[in-house]
Amino acid sequence: MQTVTSLDMLRTALAGLRADGARIALVPTMGALHEGHLTLVRRARAEADHVVASIFVNPRQFGPNEDLDAYPRQPAADAAMLEAEGVSLLWTPGPEAMYPAGFATTVSVAGVSEGLCGAARPGHFDGVATVVLKLFNQVAPDMAFFGEKDFQQLAVIRTMARDLDLTRPHVDAIIGVPTVREADGLAMSSRNRYLSPGQRTAAAALPRAMREAIAGIEGGAQVAGVLLQLEAGIIAAGFSSVDYAALADARSLAPLAALGPEPARLLVAARIGDTRLIDNMPVGPARR
Repeated sequence: MQTVTSLDMLRTALAGLRADGARIALVPTMGALHEGHLTLVRRARAEADHVVASIFVNPRQFGPNEDLDAYPRQPAADAAMLEAEGVSLLWTPGPEAMYPAGFATTVSVAGVSEGLCGAARPGHFDGVATVVLKLFNQVAPDMAFFGEKDFQQLAVIRTMARDLDLTRPHVDAIIGVPTVREADGLAMSSRNRYLSPGQRTAAAALPRAMREAIAGIEGGAQVAGVLLQLEAGIIAAGFSSVDYAALADARSLAPLAALGPEPARLLVAARIGDTRLIDNMPVGPARR
């Protein structure tokens, strides 16, 4: 695996990978890798000739009171894991390479970026869209892989790719990969390592409560009542607050008052101690 830290190095390395017409897959990450990230890499390897992974802790998607400085960083361990998985090229730019002096452009995706995490974290998805567009322009991949755990992020990226003609017509080059979970059901996340042992035990109540809510919705219970019960159950389990618990259309993320024939998603964000956890699950007859 080759590791590059400058845009010139990246372009030279990519030219070598493409010399034989190979297909390139991109797996963007912020590092602190876990099995969820490695699952993305394995999917990418199965569908492309070469995998390019990026590690960049993007300051533009962190708010003023969020955990940019505390975000876990383990570059040597991350590189070893990616090399073991057969990644061809690792792109690790510094902030000055990604956002050089005078950088003045922000990408904003309306609609799907509003509400949910967009309401709780103003400007977050502008930072996500900006850095992902830069990564797409830098790497020019044939396909890119993202985890469904960050479902709103995936929707933002898909909308941006569609609106800005980043993918070929009729080709879903932005590929979502189902959430990877711990044995007790908690969605894998780099932020799970912030949890104390007691918080980690309590956190497993989140996916359990979500599955119970889905059973109620699919069983015909009133959505508003189920969501209220879901929030109450999360708080009772030891969470300090719930940012949102919502049933939404799986494509537009518009809120749903009732389950219909189209794919739907139950999305939750809740805080336990100082840690904010998010999760989502498919709902309804069209669930995958």
